[in-house]
Amino acid sequence: MTGRTAGSGVAVVGLGETEYYRHGGSPHPEFRLVLDAVRAAAEDAGIDPREIDGYCSFSDDRNAPTRIATALGARDLALSTMQWGGGGGGGAAAVANAAAALAAGYARYVCVFRGLAQGQFGRFGTASTSPHAEWPSSYEAPYGVLSAAQLFAMRVRRFMHDHGVTQEPLRAIALASYHHAQQNPRAVMYGRPLTPELYDRSRWIVEPFHLFDCCQENDGAAAVILTTTNRARHLRQRPAILMAAAQGADPRQSAAAHNAPDYASANTRNVARRLYAMAGLGPRDIDVVQSYENFTGGVMMSLVEHGFCEPEECVEYMTLDNFSVGTGKCPLNTSGGNLAECYMHGLGLVVEAVRQIRGNSPNQVPDAETSMVCSGPMAELVSSLILRR
Repeated sequence: MTGRTAGSGVAVVGLGETEYYRHGGSPHPEFRLVLDAVRAAAEDAGIDPREIDGYCSFSDDRNAPTRIATALGARDLALSTMQWGGGGGGGAAAVANAAAALAAGYARYVCVFRGLAQGQFGRFGTASTSPHAEWPSSYEAPYGVLSAAQLFAMRVRRFMHDHGVTQEPLRAIALASYHHAQQNPRAVMYGRPLTPELYDRSRWIVEPFHLFDCCQENDGAAAVILTTTNRARHLRQRPAILMAAAQGADPRQSAAAHNAPDYASANTRNVARRLYAMAGLGPRDIDVVQSYENFTGGVMMSLVEHGFCEPEECVEYMTLDNFSVGTGKCPLNTSGGNLAECYMHGLGLVVEAVRQIRGNSPNQVPDAETSMVCSGPMAELVSSLILRR
């Protein structure tokens, strides 16, 4: 896909979400949640769910496309892909895989989905109970590094030390997500506003992360449907055109024992460079950003590496006003994001990016023409995409 737009005429045409629950709160099993999200996306697009002939997911989703297609009565299953590695870093990459398949003519309607039911299968973020420590935890667990928060906190703290960054940017990212969630009735944290005082008083998880710097744990499912722009013209919704999508990693970001040469990094420099080159745009051309927050520090570094500001400008640039719809130059996580809307491994950020293009976000950026998603900063594999009207 180098040298041309990512989708070669591909658009997102359908959005589907279940109700989002606190972890363990879903009354339905995970597979049922996925089916509900896929059906909702098909209804939104104005197609029969049996017409979906391709499925893409990421982060080892447990719900096999063969089973989904059977349950929905699909006439054909022409595509089934899983994005390797990266956890939430695979969100935009799964969309890119769907676009590549459509551009190649492998399928007609491709659904990207993610389902989570932590009450059914167990919570994220807990230490392994296995008596054996596999790579890379064999270098970490013996020293008490057992959680994602611990792993990523060290990288963020190094960035803050190297560039003289204080806590304010992390606080602003959290406040922006909660601020936008208060206008989004679907958000799990709707009706639970966050103030600077509450943020500062909240307990440390691992410095520099307070409680409100960490993503939620949720049950639910989300789905988006893509097709060619030719087919999209005849469907129900305004299409969100995929301008560019990039995935991958910077050099040696998977090096064990925290041995990456660029340690204080979101691992997004190469992805951002290829993304902008493919789109023919730069950061000043982006109207609204949805950036994956497993932890606020990753958002901070990802915004820097996507060119929105220099590292030494973080405190000045990353403020609640600048991140808020209506007042800011960089509206951020306008549905509430992983922190305050729902943690659906970041696929909800793709859904919100499309809503901004359609013009029906709960926090709509006026006349938004371009919408960016940055998936999974600090993961071993990351990805980003740009949509346009």
